[in-house]
Amino acid sequence: MNIVDKEFSDFVNTIKSLSEKEIYYRIRRNFDNIPQEMKQSFMNFFNKFGYWGTLDIAQNNYEEIELKSKALYNHIADFEWMYHHLSDYRSKKLLYSVLNNWYSYDFNTTAKTKEYLFDDYFDLDLVKSNSNEVIVDLGAYTGDTVLSYIHNYGLDSYKKIYCYEITPSTFEKLKDNLKNYKNIECRQKGISDELTMMSITDNEESSSANTLKDDKKGCIPVTTLDQDINEPITLIKADIEGFEQKAIKGCQEHILKDHPKLLISVYHNNEDLWKIAKMIYEIHDDYKFYLRYNSYPTYPTEITLIAI
Repeated sequence: MNIVDKEFSDFVNTIKSLSEKEIYYRIRRNFDNIPQEMKQSFMNFFNKFGYWGTLDIAQNNYEEIELKSKALYNHIADFEWMYHHLSDYRSKKLLYSVLNNWYSYDFNTTAKTKEYLFDDYFDLDLVKSNSNEVIVDLGAYTGDTVLSYIHNYGLDSYKKIYCYEITPSTFEKLKDNLKNYKNIECRQKGISDELTMMSITDNEESSSANTLKDDKKGCIPVTTLDQDINEPITLIKADIEGFEQKAIKGCQEHILKDHPKLLISVYHNNEDLWKIAKMIYEIHDDYKFYLRYNSYPTYPTEITLIAI
């Protein structure tokens, strides 16, 4: 057993030896020991985005810690499954660092596993490309991921790119930013596991964090990739603010038939980190899984599952 395996094994054994309440109070104690300025930063961050629960010391509100302790207690076996299905030790060390950050507020290990070499999504050791790529960008925002792809692989590295974006003002910027590039089609639609109409919930921090809510009277059409794209797909990137699981359900036929490279954000809740890989594995068990992240070591977000 190497040091990475030992660290993870020791962590799992610790969690398995504790009740949910004991996990909660240990996390609380570790949180209480960090500097006040950092506590305030955590509260501001969690309350601003709302993905992981709220946190307000003055109101004795520790929902975020309650949800983390529940995730560790109920799903430590799922995190074990994830660890043993990761295909390199860089990914395994990252998974351990994230969970240990949740539990003990260890920022050193997350700092060591942060991505410093490659752009988000495009680890050049893992993600290859050629001129026949048919790419789908879910949550295309203003075109930043597409431009990063072209920067990393070149203008001749794709046959077609489909960009999906829900926010009207952002959609206009997306079209403008990509207007000079060939064979890029922008679609103002949401992607899920059903055909419906939804409305947008605006995020005050950034339109990149806008989400869809189930509202049959909404003005945003929502579809599935299996129904919206007929040709074979070779790469799917998804950063759609918590709708990633539904997007996977809605593209099962493409995954089965086309085996596209999958670059999926897995940080919008405490479940996606293990569950999205399991969903993909249950559709097609030949995929290899990797994790990369590029954000602040204090609380790692921007975590990407690379499935190939």
